Amino acid sequence: MIEVKNLVKKYGNHTAVDHLNFTIEEGHVYGFLGPNGAGKSTTMNIMTGYLGATEGEVLINGHDILKEPEEAKKQIGYLPELPPLYMEMTVREYLEFVAELKGIAKNKREESINEVEKMVKIWEVENRLIRNLSKGYRQRVGLAQAVLGFPEIIILDEPSVGLDPKQIIEIRELIRQLAKKHTVILSSHILAEVREVCDYILIISKGKLVASDTPENLERNLGDSDLIEIETKASPDEVRRILETVDGIRSISTKQLENGITWTQIQEKKNTDIREKVFQAFAQNHQPLLKLNPLQVSLEDVFMELTQSDRAAEEYAEKAKKKETEDMKDAGDL
Repeated sequence: MIEVKNLVKKYGNHTAVDHLNFTIEEGHVYGFLGPNGAGKSTTMNIMTGYLGATEGEVLINGHDILKEPEEAKKQIGYLPELPPLYMEMTVREYLEFVAELKGIAKNKREESINEVEKMVKIWEVENRLIRNLSKGYRQRVGLAQAVLGFPEIIILDEPSVGLDPKQIIEIRELIRQLAKKHTVILSSHILAEVREVCDYILIISKGKLVASDTPENLERNLGDSDLIEIETKASPDEVRRILETVDGIRSISTKQLENGITWTQIQEKKNTDIREKVFQAFAQNHQPLLKLNPLQVSLEDVFMELTQSDRAAEEYAEKAKKKETEDMKDAGDL
């Protein structure tokens, strides 16, 4: 639905977006992540036609956002980080104004506005001046203007800013509802929110795309989410003998600790969960496990690692490629 090709944006000698390339496909919720100053908002502003690019192009369903702005923008609903609100208007007046700007047919405007007001739960304040609303309600009004007309693509830049915990939960549920019929692109500094509602994540650092994958694959490829560590009083040789009876193991590493305990790291094969088998194998040999712990990394770990240095991003790409090769071998594809 969206193709970003060789996108560059420069402000004087500063390059905010550096030869960015990615594709947004239909029917997904995309998380767009990056530290402050990484180029996220600049990229979103170019994608929606608010800014022009120095180089490159953005295609919205085949329409160039620069050369065919009207056709391209018809398919996008956008909530910037600072909602574009007119403080002297009432909520209803503002949404009627937005509906006219979006070219919604007159005989459908009232129905469309009513539906959006109910969806984002602002119908009870529709006759109040926007300047008198709380920050949370202003954010909801901004979200309403983005959704109004139900464009195919919804782009949300920090949609939960200023909302209380209950409202954040409601916004997340709204995003899930929108995802059933729309493609949603979400930028947020709340990584737990991104992890919960997004099924695909793009991470940008210093204007460059450093990772693009599902949350699960990002966590798996960066860390060692297919690793299990165990501790037992059995000797390293005994541990290896017991583990030889367990199917689904790719590799084993053991170390004798000073207190007489053997620490072992087990790497599983793809799409396996051998924890129960490991437990049963040691129980049958009367060797109790003192620890059985799957090693996991969080999205926060992934984000910090990939945005700290260029080398970290390169190592991630190398590790992802290596794991893909190993998984293909396990599956018999190589």
